[in-house]
Amino acid sequence: MLHGPNLNLLGDREPEIYGRITLAEIDRRLTALAAELGVHVETFQSNHEGELIDRIQSARGRISAIVVNAAGYTHTSVALRDALAASGVPVIEVHLSNVHRRERFRHRSLIAGIATGQICGFGVDSYLLGLRAAAALAAGG
Repeated sequence: MLHGPNLNLLGDREPEIYGRITLAEIDRRLTALAAELGVHVETFQSNHEGELIDRIQSARGRISAIVVNAAGYTHTSVALRDALAASGVPVIEVHLSNVHRRERFRHRSLIAGIATGQICGFGVDSYLLGLRAAAALAAGG
């Protein structure tokens, strides 16, 4: 699970859009769901594009799927998109808010074209649905 820039501020940042849940709580819920599903999940957050790319590249050959909320990089980062495409595994794009109901610039995702699927607008459940989808894809489903 990759969390992009500013997601470390969840709980305080624009709660009317993102809610009051913290990133630590999202990660706890992901870990609990992973245990229930019988899969392993690693979580990583960075405000730095290169660190996210390094993490994707270091996971090549040892992971079965990537769930990513690239946050602002969703709309701007060709480099992140290319790293995800080169990962060789299914990519599930998730967002807490419904990006299609927000500012026009958020409607365009550079990741969507290489992602297996996109889940947005369900708050923390977007992440949990994304993990469920990734687990199913990794199992060949």
